[in-house]
Amino acid sequence: MGRAALLAPLSGPQASIGQIMREAASLGGAVGGPGAEIDLRDAGTTEQSAVDAARQAVEAGAAMILGPLFSGQSRAVAQAVGRKVPVVSFSNDSAIAGGNLYVYGVTPLQSAKSVMGFAAARGLRRIAVVAPPGEFGTRSVAAAQAAAQGYGIALSEPVVTDSAESLAARLSAASGGQLPDAVYLPSVRGGFEAQAAAISAAGVQILGSDQWAAITPQRIPALQGAWFAAPDPIGFEAFAIALEERVETEAGIVAGLAFDAIEMARLLGRLGQQSAEGLQRPAGFSGVLGPYKILPSGLVERGLAVLKVADGATTLIGAPSV
Repeated sequence: MGRAALLAPLSGPQASIGQIMREAASLGGAVGGPGAEIDLRDAGTTEQSAVDAARQAVEAGAAMILGPLFSGQSRAVAQAVGRKVPVVSFSNDSAIAGGNLYVYGVTPLQSAKSVMGFAAARGLRRIAVVAPPGEFGTRSVAAAQAAAQGYGIALSEPVVTDSAESLAARLSAASGGQLPDAVYLPSVRGGFEAQAAAISAAGVQILGSDQWAAITPQRIPALQGAWFAAPDPIGFEAFAIALEERVETEAGIVAGLAFDAIEMARLLGRLGQQSAEGLQRPAGFSGVLGPYKILPSGLVERGLAVLKVADGATTLIGAPSV
């Protein structure tokens, strides 16, 4: 039976996230120090602390590294452990993928493909993106542009702003003088609620990303009728209930990633396939976040569900698939 190591931030400012990851990973079985099926290590807060943890895990017999959570640490760990040891990072930064480094986090492209593909299948093919300035906004726009190409969507010039001021007019101008069929709002920061209100008042369908799962969108009146990408609620709900019995916080996507990665590593370990070839198996995997396949490029093809906000709740309207 193979063994893997989980690198989580168990100390420092992100320790609360690390503790949730540990509890999520423990739901499936024993997680602990050397000798356990899953070797738990503290990645700390720096690249060096993550590298030290990874090297110690490999020296103790780990054939696969799960984590770290952050892109800089993940890149450093992948370089340090050598190409024969797969590193399954929880980062969502697609730019770091390649070689022995796999990006396991839910990426902007996965969200965009799920919700924009759903919209296109229902005849909404003139879509605009409103994204905030900064790295996440840039990545979200690029993801929307890539998704649009695959679904025959006419994507307007992106509106990059944190403000809702004159938003309908700006969307119309960016879309050739008329409002688009739908507007994709991938970020929930800054002026998100005001932007949603402006788009809703204009009578345009609102689309959202997996980030919406963390904000209880049904509490926001402007989001009534909106569609957004999210983990499959059928699989995620039972996991969330089990985790929330152990920790005093709601289960989020990072917790789901930790659980799914541990279950994947256990399966591959029992098959004697904790390797790049095992990760890339054609059958893929199924987890609490939905089905997924790991590609030779280091990227993950992940099937997210599409949920609708209505009547104070969210309901499944698009089943996940890869």
